[in-house]
Parts: sequence; structure tokens; C-alpha cells
Amino acid sequence: MRIFLDANVLFSAAKSDGAVRQLLMLLEKSGHECCVDGYVIEEARRNLAAKAPDRVVALERMLPRMKTAGAQRSDAALEASLPLPAKDRPVLEAAIRQSCGALVTGDRTHFGALYGRTIHGVTIHSSRSLAEALLL
Repeated sequence: MRIFLDANVLFSAAKSDGAVRQLLMLLEKSGHECCVDGYVIEEARRNLAAKAPDRVVALERMLPRMKTAGAQRSDAALEASLPLPAKDRPVLEAAIRQSCGALVTGDRTHFGALYGRTIHGVTIHSSRSLAEALLL
């Protein structure tokens, strides 16, 4: 399955050798493809530079193992139809464009009400629910 990673997932995986990094490694070993785009990469870089600048290099080491989409023009109609605040819509839109079956995010504030829901073919997950669905 193709799985789109939100910036907070990239941030967590780069910041420490904890559960999120382990989840990404298990997904890769299980044959799943982790996907990102420039929008989430830049957000993760910016947050790491501000909060853990020494960990930016860890993010850069992870990225070559992921499917990275180049910048694409936003589909205004699709983006407007997504039940999220404007700043979060590009994340779900990128997952839809990359034909991902899942989007994993730790953003409970904006995505939490959507956990477990499928929108345009993409099921929204927390890290835990994704692990339970795909690895257990």
C-alpha cells in the first residue's frame, strides 16, 4: 500500500529513534511505500530547524527511501471539498493525487475527527491505527 506521511510524522521519525521511526521501517520492510511531497518535507524541515536543528540530517537521510512527488498545481475544486482547514488541505490532496490508500498523521486537532474515515480513496490514520491495520 502507498502511505502518505504528514509533516509531523516525518518530524517525529527524524527527531528520535522512537516508535514512529520504527513504524516507518516496519512499513518499508513489509513492502509498503511511504510517500511525501515538497509541502510536508518543507514543513518538517522548518520545524526541525526550529526545535531540533541537529536532527535535520536524519530527515535528509530518510527521504531517499520515500516516494517524493514534485510540486503540483492545486486542484481548487478538490481542495475546497476537503473537510479540513485550508493549511491542512494540501496534505490530504497530495495523498489523493499520489493514489495513496492511507494518510498517517499525528495532528489530532485537525485530522482527529477524520481518523478511520476514507476520503477520495484515502483512509486517515494515526500512527497507532495504521500499525494496527497493517502490521498486526
